[in-house]
Amino acid sequence: MKSYKRILIILGCIFTGLYLLIITVLYFQQERLLFPGSKLSQSYQFEYLEDFEELNIPVDDEATINGLLFKAENAKGLVFYLHGNGGCLKTWGDIANTYTNLGYDIFIPDYRGYGKSTGDIENENQFFEDMRKVYTKLLKRYNEDEVIIIGYSIGTGAATMLAAENNPKKLILKAPYYSLTKVVNNKVPFMPDFLLKYKFETYKYLPKVNAPVYMFHGTNDRIIPYSNSLELKEIPDISVKIELITLKDEGHQVGYNKVYLNKLAEILK
Repeated sequence: MKSYKRILIILGCIFTGLYLLIITVLYFQQERLLFPGSKLSQSYQFEYLEDFEELNIPVDDEATINGLLFKAENAKGLVFYLHGNGGCLKTWGDIANTYTNLGYDIFIPDYRGYGKSTGDIENENQFFEDMRKVYTKLLKRYNEDEVIIIGYSIGTGAATMLAAENNPKKLILKAPYYSLTKVVNNKVPFMPDFLLKYKFETYKYLPKVNAPVYMFHGTNDRIIPYSNSLELKEIPDISVKIELITLKDEGHQVGYNKVYLNKLAEILK
């Protein structure tokens, strides 16, 4: 009996040690897991058929955000687009003609450590502050009542924050999350919330948005489940008009979905 208890104690210590080791590794690897962006050399030359301008926007003494401003003929305004957590502007620029063909310029920034943007992402406040400064810079070129903010996946949290703190014409969220904490809990349920450095609480910012809000989400999204959009839609006492466009049988990549493209044309007309 004593030997049995001893074995249980030993096993308990082993499992506890493994658990502590795993959550420690996850804690210190959060940036690498959440922001696996691709880097480019500073000499890299972007090659796109559309007319574009490359911008470098200093956000502090250590970092500069690199972005591409694609230009439409006789533009009606600006789409400020916050992309997902993979890749960089070497490929994200491929989406530009979807928006320029609808008569809007589109600006896409790369986050710190992505593409030609310098510095490293260290915490949520820094990430949000970078996007605040970049957005403010673009407002020197465009009237805000002509600006539409779009966020995709990881970018939806910052996009909602910007819309809540400013007054854009519209907010479009593609595959948004209720909070990043909720997404992580769904993937790694054993990770304590207090160890998560990035909360990205979209549900707290959304009620403060005065602009019309359009959410697009695929029912087969395995990265950010469709239930996140359903919960955002049902936030109590929300003052903005939120339209949820359900993309039946669609996964996480919603940008080329026909329903999305048709509705986008309607929104930007």
